Amino acid sequence: MTLDVESQSGVRFVGSAVLALADDVALTAWHVVADARSVWAVFANGQRVSVIGCIDHDSLRDAALLKLEKRLPHRKAALCREMQAVAARAYVIGAPKGYDFSISDGLISQIRSVNGFLQYQLSCPISPGNSGSPILNQRGEVIGIASWTKADAQNVSFAIPTQEFTRLKVSKRAMTWEQLAATGRPDPTNSLTGLRPATGNARNAEAGGFAAFQKRLKDSVGKSVTVVVQEAGRTNIFTFTVK
Repeated sequence: MTLDVESQSGVRFVGSAVLALADDVALTAWHVVADARSVWAVFANGQRVSVIGCIDHDSLRDAALLKLEKRLPHRKAALCREMQAVAARAYVIGAPKGYDFSISDGLISQIRSVNGFLQYQLSCPISPGNSGSPILNQRGEVIGIASWTKADAQNVSFAIPTQEFTRLKVSKRAMTWEQLAATGRPDPTNSLTGLRPATGNARNAEAGGFAAFQKRLKDSVGKSVTVVVQEAGRTNIFTFTVK
């Protein structure tokens, strides 16, 4: 599924997710929804389903379980809970640059310990909009979720293995986006030094030059603001409180 996300400051962008574990539970990267005010799941047939909140998440591992407003039988993906071998084929389905339900392929380049846990290094092309995309093996099973890409490198991307998602508690009661906002969620920007999240394309950005931007900041004192910077084909998202 494609995730249509609106941030707390009103910026809209896209990410990706996959239905798994239950008929109303989706797996995605936490940074995709960490600052969300509303989230909609959009399927290939055009169906839109509201994502009512987050069941559980691990910000360190960039993993989140989302709760859909209704059950969708016969759409749940199969998970592979075993680590795959280096050089195995891998496929990613997501919304690179907003081109939803695109598929690309590559290899598991290596399995590396990053930030204290194992992650898949992939040669699959991954672009903004692919965050939260399912990574599949040759049997069509989900082996991981796309999380981040290495800046200034080609096809050096990383995915969180499905094992990390199965450690989350699917039985927990989902917190709504409003409830999560009240808990003081952390900055969704990936904290790993030198790494760039593969978060989706910003939408509905307000036109104007730097002077207009400065004025908008002055009018937003005390509010949480998300700034989307697009440069040389890269998208970086920064969220901060204006003081």
